[in-house]
Amino acid sequence: MAKYIFITGGVVSSLGKGLTSASLGRLLISRGLSIRMLKVDPYLNVDPGTMSPYQHGEVYVTDDGAEADLDLGHYERFTGQPTSRKSNFTAGRIYWEVLKKERHGDYLGGTVQMIPHITDEIKARIRALDEKGVDIILVEIGGTVGDIEGLTFLEAIRQIGLEEGRDSVMYIHLTYVPFIKAAKEVKTKPSQQSVAKLREIGILPDALICRSEVELPDDVRKKLSLFCNVPLHAVIEEQDVQHTIYELPLVLSEQGLDELILVHFRMARPPAKMAPWRKMVDAIINPEKKVRIAVVGKYSELQDAYKSIFEAIQHGGIAHKAEVEVIKIAAEDVESGKGLHLLKEVSGILVPGGFGERGIEGKIEVIRYAREHGIPYFGICLGMQMAVVEFARNVCGLKGSHTTEVDKKAVHPVVCLMEEQEKVVDLGATMRLGAWPCVLKKSSKAAKAYSGAAQISERHRHRFEVNNAYRERFEEKGLILSGLSPDKNLVEVVELEGHPWFVGCQFHPELKSQPMVPHPLFKAFIGAALEYVPTSNGKAKSRRKAATKR
Repeated sequence: MAKYIFITGGVVSSLGKGLTSASLGRLLISRGLSIRMLKVDPYLNVDPGTMSPYQHGEVYVTDDGAEADLDLGHYERFTGQPTSRKSNFTAGRIYWEVLKKERHGDYLGGTVQMIPHITDEIKARIRALDEKGVDIILVEIGGTVGDIEGLTFLEAIRQIGLEEGRDSVMYIHLTYVPFIKAAKEVKTKPSQQSVAKLREIGILPDALICRSEVELPDDVRKKLSLFCNVPLHAVIEEQDVQHTIYELPLVLSEQGLDELILVHFRMARPPAKMAPWRKMVDAIINPEKKVRIAVVGKYSELQDAYKSIFEAIQHGGIAHKAEVEVIKIAAEDVESGKGLHLLKEVSGILVPGGFGERGIEGKIEVIRYAREHGIPYFGICLGMQMAVVEFARNVCGLKGSHTTEVDKKAVHPVVCLMEEQEKVVDLGATMRLGAWPCVLKKSSKAAKAYSGAAQISERHRHRFEVNNAYRERFEEKGLILSGLSPDKNLVEVVELEGHPWFVGCQFHPELKSQPMVPHPLFKAFIGAALEYVPTSNGKAKSRRKAATKR
């Protein structure tokens, strides 16, 4: 039977429970353990699929088509293990399932209550990860201790501790230890109060991870140990890392957190094998070159809206031992004439996925700039669709070209709603989701990026597609349809003939990129950007060719 680690958070939200949980996962895998990871969200949405990026950040998609919390991205990037539908559930999903059972008569007329019905459903979903060969299940409880919506989840994990036995369950509490600049003091009271809340519920933390902007003096750690009833060696400092989030597993390992867990569970394992991870971190901290990439999107001010995009760009840099500086440009600024000049300072342009018409014309203008100036361009999902719109308008001469998502009466609907989406009414979990196969054209840039692979599998999240009625005209004008679905009905990848590197894909490659295994397309994109050399006449040439001439 698997052991359980429950990670809770206190004092404030956005402490980094997801990163901490992912780092724990990396450490345990490095010790030879088999793990599963789960994120539990107390909000009432059934899943984050219809939530605004302003409130929730990006929606992460798994191979089996779940629209999930962005922390699953951290889990996959840090551990290298795929997640699934079992890896994330919400309070809304729990209540939904319990009420369906009540309507079906499964409770035989009994009164349905928070305890035991809701808590039993929560426990059943947590235990569903206890599969053959799994050593430890890590469960991150979203929200903050004290939130009213999270009480049933805390009660459920308390019950699991009672039912499984304390040597099979470990509670780790992540808390914030603020530094008051005016007083020049570190304050422990918020952490004390947070742990007191946990103890009221009946949960006694076995380890305390303390987020702080400054180093915690020994007297502070002793105070936290005393008042929070946690052994001194189990008070772990998590000071803000200096260079990259991928340093965090090393920080926790140096303080012996993985050893603490193994001792708690009485599990003997060999020392952690972190050398490859250290080598990767070193490549980030000590780059050999630098490149600037522009990301032009609808939510340029929101880091979490494009979390996986930004991480995958960095992974592409790691593959080339290069530092990547990301220039965030709002598509709306380009529309108003404010942001286009910034493109002169970059060596690559990426337009990510998204929905709605805000900033659409700005994205199209940026794509035109990349096409005309020979700047490496990478379009993802909507970024590919808008590349098709721009090509139709300005190369094929099809005035009035657009996507029907924005203009339902477009003269030339070069991007349109997928046929199977036409009768869809509910918005949640109804898009084309999850992993789908794609056949690549031989000798294309995409095939070259994937080391010559003839067929690939990538994750999708979309309702619209390239209109097949225009495919012949596109190809005649130099748009290469380099990736198609196996039945050839869906355009998955497009490239531009004669351009140094211009690739658009309907899928979301960022969702499968990892620091240890950068995604092939991001690796190729950054490689092309490193080769790009802007010239005074507005045309590009490669660094390789320039070096040959010299």
